[in-house]
Amino acid sequence: MASVNQLEERQLLSTGDALRLEGVSRHFGALRAVEDVSFAVAAGERRAVIGANGAGKTTLFNVITGDYPATAGRVRFFGDDVTDHAPYERIRAGLRRTYQSSLLFRELSVRDNLFLAVRGVARGRFSFLRPARTSSTRAAAEDLLERVRLTQVGDDPVATLSHGQQRQLEIGMALAGAPRLILFDEPAAGLSPAERRELVLLLRALPAHMSFILIEHDLEIALRVVDRVTVMHNGRLLKEGTPAEIESDAEVQEIYMGTAGHA
Repeated sequence: MASVNQLEERQLLSTGDALRLEGVSRHFGALRAVEDVSFAVAAGERRAVIGANGAGKTTLFNVITGDYPATAGRVRFFGDDVTDHAPYERIRAGLRRTYQSSLLFRELSVRDNLFLAVRGVARGRFSFLRPARTSSTRAAAEDLLERVRLTQVGDDPVATLSHGQQRQLEIGMALAGAPRLILFDEPAAGLSPAERRELVLLLRALPAHMSFILIEHDLEIALRVVDRVTVMHNGRLLKEGTPAEIESDAEVQEIYMGTAGHA
């Protein structure tokens, strides 16, 4: 869990809600994958969304990013109604995400992946001119390389990285262009114990003003890096609370930590 000083700093930096969902639903025919979900994430807040497989967590992320249009409800991003905005418009507004399956350029180097991520959200991204070695784009890529602790493998092809290093790289790419809110979809999946510890350090080191929402089956990780937790069950919001409140909640233990806990 975040320290008291970190929480105070984020509260001072907070300027309202980073994200507000108002009665959001997503149906696939008769399947109600997400049904009437409402909650708000404050600017600078770190939130976990947990629940058993099929609870609707990733579908909810897809609605927030615009990959799936909402069947009903509204999505507001820093006060702006983005419900009908295309995914690229939400990205330009400062929304980022990672995916359960890696979406990396495996034959390119780590450094080049980060460079493309920075270039993709920068002005002049469609220019055919090769940036100079001293360009701000290259400098930003180098900064990300150091921030996600991959400097030593910067010139290695992504295909040669460990699974944990690829997850670190994905986080680095999501950080390109100074995002205001990042959605992390199961970043600890498949990581070794050492890689999980590295992930916790990485998430805790993110700038205090930056909000994130984390989908994670590993509660030991999720409850250590967030301020609040939202529990979903069968497409609906079941509970909200602090990590301590959710961890000790009998209904959550029965539904999530018990028979459905780590499926």
